[in-house]
Amino acid sequence: MAQQYEYLNITIREDIGGRSSRKLRKSGLIPGNFYYKGEENLNVSVEKNNFLKSLRAGHRIFEVELKGSNQYVMVKEIQYHPVTDDIIHIDLMRVRRDEKMTISVQLILEGDPAGVKEGGVMMQNLTAIEISCLPADVPDNITVDVSDLELQGNLNVEDIIVPEELEILTSGEISVVSCQLPKEEVEEEPEEDVE
Repeated sequence: MAQQYEYLNITIREDIGGRSSRKLRKSGLIPGNFYYKGEENLNVSVEKNNFLKSLRAGHRIFEVELKGSNQYVMVKEIQYHPVTDDIIHIDLMRVRRDEKMTISVQLILEGDPAGVKEGGVMMQNLTAIEISCLPADVPDNITVDVSDLELQGNLNVEDIIVPEELEILTSGEISVVSCQLPKEEVEEEPEEDVE
């Protein structure tokens, strides 16, 4: 499960403000902030194409070189333009390889539920869960086998099996997926006039 981290080329930027941010975006860079608890925030810029390619590949933790040393960062927040959906700003948070971190991980459902074969409809109620682990142990996703999900059945977070190095922080009582009978449309009978 340990993975190699994608290298992200970030540069400290001196100019801040709306005008300089627009200039950066026009030149193919994304303005951002780099922070770590107890340290001063840094204004940085990231190469847009490199970042988008890494995001599409599912990377969330990156290796960066900053002030002469290699560090690890995770994407904490991405701001999108409300009309064009372009990324206009990112927040990167430094993580330490020897400190556990909290991260949201996507759930992938696998298998054909027994209840669906009996005519039921599967409904996924949760698409991601919060976990705590070391940065080296962060999985790309967590798979949930739904093959044994029966009609009128339910799988909760507590039913998810993960390796011992991962700790699930999401409440165990939350439903991940259920299999229900399809709802039938009931035709209302017209009311008869009472005389």
